[in-house]
Amino acid sequence: MTLRSLRLRLFVAATIAVIVSLALAGFILVELFERHVTRQYDAECQSFLRQLSSAVEFQADGGIALSRHLDDARFGEPLSGLYWQIEEDKSGRILGSRSLWDARIPLPKDYLAQGAVDSHVLPGPQGAPVRVQERMITFDLPGGSRALRMAVAIDLSEITDARRAFASDLWPSLAAIGLLLLAATWFYIGVGLRPLEGIRRSLNDVRTGASRRMEGNFPAEVKPLVEEVNALLAAQDESLGRARARATDLAHGLQTPLAVLQSDAERLRAGGQSDIADGMAQLARQMRRHVQRELARARTGGATAGRSALLAPVVERLAASLRRTPAGEALAWHLNIPKAMRVAADPEDLTELFGSLLDNACKWARSEVRVEAVVEHDKARIAVLDDGPGAPEAALDSLTDRGVRLDETVPGSGLGLAIARDIAAACHGDLQVSNRPGGGFSAMVVIPSQPKSARDA
Repeated sequence: MTLRSLRLRLFVAATIAVIVSLALAGFILVELFERHVTRQYDAECQSFLRQLSSAVEFQADGGIALSRHLDDARFGEPLSGLYWQIEEDKSGRILGSRSLWDARIPLPKDYLAQGAVDSHVLPGPQGAPVRVQERMITFDLPGGSRALRMAVAIDLSEITDARRAFASDLWPSLAAIGLLLLAATWFYIGVGLRPLEGIRRSLNDVRTGASRRMEGNFPAEVKPLVEEVNALLAAQDESLGRARARATDLAHGLQTPLAVLQSDAERLRAGGQSDIADGMAQLARQMRRHVQRELARARTGGATAGRSALLAPVVERLAASLRRTPAGEALAWHLNIPKAMRVAADPEDLTELFGSLLDNACKWARSEVRVEAVVEHDKARIAVLDDGPGAPEAALDSLTDRGVRLDETVPGSGLGLAIARDIAAACHGDLQVSNRPGGGFSAMVVIPSQPKSARDA
């Protein structure tokens, strides 16, 4: 399967789309997860801020202390990643959680609205970045008001670690989803392209002669294509019929003039004008060859256009006719053809094909003519054999060319094997000629066979 395959192209495009979509979805999900975790940490820190503001108390010497510890034990663990800090703007007093140890968070001196919460990312203990939730609260005391800047901070590494853990779980899951999607895509592509296989089979039936038209329950999207092909086949059949009719009319129309010309040549020869008679006879033979050639062309123009036929009746009828000729009457005829064998060809084309081969065998055979037929896979192999002198090996390659005659003393036009070759080729087959090992000549026709259930044309 190459990139010229429609199935593979669709699958490659779907694979790229799935990979890009899942990768984009993965990054978006990780980003959304990080935002969610950040909001959760911000909400937690703001909750600690509220606890911190409710626990602040002012000592007699003006110092700041907490009346109770905050709920999370990490505030008491040095460098735990969770910190709080209280700073008074006027006096510069700073009170921090034990987790800060001897470090301080450099809170900005920007203006904060009373009770509003501000968020920052600032350097924390040992320079590690922390996310800070900060608010300003003013306490009204007997000695005057005091403004405290309170902050709760959490190490950004916790958010980063949560993001990394989520991503490590997410990507394998997305990969598994991607594989499932690609498997489903391959299945859907197969289902979607299945009608094309039906079209291929239908066209093959037309080509091999099992059907004259494309038939089947095709989807609406390809129905117009099927209708156009059927219309083309119908036009081809009609054109072929007209061509055959014209060729037949031409042949019948020229038979009488050719017969008169031949008769005049004989009278001239009898009157002593042999040179003129020979010229006229040669001209008549050339005209007859041209007529036979055009008839063969018209006949082979569509030899397998949806037709099939039983082989045995055709060959038996031809053999019976040749037995009544002087040359055929003296020969033994052996026909070994399975009664049920069908071939993908028009019965008339078979008649002309094997008529030419049997007539050629009858001319050259000494005592017998054999016809052997077998089916191998989807091909029918039919051999027409005689026990004559055979042909020179050097002439075998050109023996099926038009007008080639090995012996001018034997009647004929030299077109028989050429016509047989053309008809076999039009049937998507071949004609192979050779000398038999024990002496004699073999003409092997190889054409597509038909199943027993095929109908006669």
